[in-house]
Amino acid sequence: MNLVLFDNEQREALFPLTFTRPQAAIRSGILTIKEKWEHYLRINGSYLTTAAIALKYPLAVTSDTFYIAGNLLPNGELVAAIQSLKFGEGITKEGNLLAIRADEKACQKIQINDFSDWQLSDWKAPVVQICYAHQLLPINKKEIDSDFLLLTEGRRSQEISETVTLVGEHKNPECRNRIFIEAGAEVEYAWLNPQEGPIYIGKNAIIQEGAMLRGPIALCESAQINMGAKIYGGATIGPRTKVGGEMSNSIILGYSNKVHDGYLGDSVLGEWCNLGADTNTSNLKNDYAEVKLWDYTKGRFQKTGLQFCGLIMGDYSRCAINTAFNSGTVVGIGTNIFGSGFPRNFVPSFVIGGPQGYKSNASVIVKRTAKMAMQRRNVDFSQADDAIIDEVFESTQKYRSSFR
Repeated sequence: MNLVLFDNEQREALFPLTFTRPQAAIRSGILTIKEKWEHYLRINGSYLTTAAIALKYPLAVTSDTFYIAGNLLPNGELVAAIQSLKFGEGITKEGNLLAIRADEKACQKIQINDFSDWQLSDWKAPVVQICYAHQLLPINKKEIDSDFLLLTEGRRSQEISETVTLVGEHKNPECRNRIFIEAGAEVEYAWLNPQEGPIYIGKNAIIQEGAMLRGPIALCESAQINMGAKIYGGATIGPRTKVGGEMSNSIILGYSNKVHDGYLGDSVLGEWCNLGADTNTSNLKNDYAEVKLWDYTKGRFQKTGLQFCGLIMGDYSRCAINTAFNSGTVVGIGTNIFGSGFPRNFVPSFVIGGPQGYKSNASVIVKRTAKMAMQRRNVDFSQADDAIIDEVFESTQKYRSSFR
């Protein structure tokens, strides 16, 4: 059997995260959506996405493949139903395709929404589909919990160092079982509190002395938490990311820096982002009102249904020291923000500046900075990365043309 995660009609609503990746490459909890399905189905997967993104996230199909919507999160009942599908059968929800078992010809049919040749049944039970970036925030604690069980079942953690203070163990000895440390990880003289949720520490990750963690928390492979950091529940720190200061209920997809003091709350950051020292995000409006976010599909701000929502930032974007983001701010990819005062609540891709004004940020400059950032992590800037940046630069020109 084979597995393909396909981008669906919600892809544009997930901008800026999906400017540069398929929907299923988004991280929720500890794992990406694709990794979750691979663990449940025990099948390696690939992506059906746009031509430019496919250069970095290639497609592999066979004559017998499970195709699953890339923004759909798995659960036991849904996984069992998909595994029981016969060839040519599929599952829909309110007219939207969730999954199909078919051959390689299904790729073209899925992209044009032609499901006439398949026997489809409507799924009655609730499902979780990530249609907007802010929908990751209220579920991240639960996803860390479920991914923790998925990754640690039947396995044994590294021993917890005697220098670590394990908060709550005096009341509940089982607390120790809610911490899992992968091989090569380093944790010394830190405070770990798993009473409200598990703490997962990935392979070769580092937690420096004096850091305080209150679960549920996901620290992915080769990520780092700096000295004295305060990390609260719902924090996902993606691979090769460095974090300091204060972080709560936020997701950093990977390869980004929030190294210094400052608060990141109820936010989602992409890859290769950098927050300057003492950058702060507001995640609650002064009047406690519902937060609105920029909606790329509507071209205007839309209600989120959330009272707590901070910053959504796309790949390759960065901000200078002492930047202050208002609640409900969306920043595109390849953007460089600096200057005193609050940036606008929507800053498009490939601009440079701040409250005093913006100008276009050339794609060649974004690529040059990305190459230098990647070199610091021993990662190559590929031809696929180059092509994706070019494609997004062209497709986002409409947002910059009237933005100053």
